[in-house]
Amino acid sequence: MFSLFKKKVPAAADALSPSSASAPDPGSAPGAAAPPSPPAPPASDAQSPDSRRGWLTRLGQGLRKTGAGIAQVFTGTRIDEALYEELEAALLTADAGMAATQWLLADLRRRVKDARATEPAAVKALLADAVTELLQPLQRELQLVERGPTVIMVAGVNGAGKTTSIGKLTRHLADGGCKVLLAAADTFRAAAREQLAVWADRNRVEIVSQQGGDPAAVTFDAVSAGRARGCDVVIADTAGRLPTQAHLMEELKKIQRVIGKAQAGAPHEVLLVVDGNTGQNALAQVKAFDAALGLTGLVVTKLDGTARGGVLAAIARWGAEREGGPVPVYFIGIGERLEDLQTFEAREFARALLG
Repeated sequence: MFSLFKKKVPAAADALSPSSASAPDPGSAPGAAAPPSPPAPPASDAQSPDSRRGWLTRLGQGLRKTGAGIAQVFTGTRIDEALYEELEAALLTADAGMAATQWLLADLRRRVKDARATEPAAVKALLADAVTELLQPLQRELQLVERGPTVIMVAGVNGAGKTTSIGKLTRHLADGGCKVLLAAADTFRAAAREQLAVWADRNRVEIVSQQGGDPAAVTFDAVSAGRARGCDVVIADTAGRLPTQAHLMEELKKIQRVIGKAQAGAPHEVLLVVDGNTGQNALAQVKAFDAALGLTGLVVTKLDGTARGGVLAAIARWGAEREGGPVPVYFIGIGERLEDLQTFEAREFARALLG
């Protein structure tokens, strides 16, 4: 059974209230102990094996533009330097980046030698193994803390699919038995609050929102409310911004500090949503936001129809040199439907990428 997250302790099966912009319950003390929790319900249909297989088919279709450029390298009959040169060009075109491309080519040459491969088709299979090994460190499950709420801060540039990804993640968490509270901390754009409110209503979860309020104050109120109401997860949606906008990046740092004041040890996760279509620019965003916030996870969206799916290889190779290790890719998305947000698995992605 596939799931989008791993819970250390089952969540309470309390009924979720409709969306609202209310403050913490006055009679509840922050950090009050929640009643014993029953086992979490089974995963939703969106996470069934049949649904996963269908999603993998769509992922392969979405990555076809990337894979086609790589696959054509193996249509010849000889394994020679020309093949490796063509493969290098194909990987760079797919935005795998120079560091990852060089690593993959060196690893592939070793595998070809060890396997004594003589057919290009066999080389393609060995490349899938090399890609899987490169991407494996990015594969990790999102885990919730034992005593909630788990506070998740979400950042990203405008247009990356940040708020939509939050909505989908909220749905899966709620279906998994979690009580979720959303914080509309993107107060710079009115449409963002409205969009998040629609997701809150659709998922039947609560939302803390203030028109024109201070983003840090909104997150403080939301975390405090989440603690008082016995929520399992609080997700803060922050304003979309470019990493070059220094004043807005400072606002993100402030939000992060204020969350820590509302709950010791929070935020437990700092996620960045990046658009897979942006190629090497996505890697630049990851580096910049990581330098500012210390990222704990990524959500890579819009992989359907992109010719730049190799950017995950670039992210993985950068992560191998990063102090503290790679930033995991918790989820990848290929479309607008709820089931189009799924956990990232290295082997699956490598197979879909290479066809």
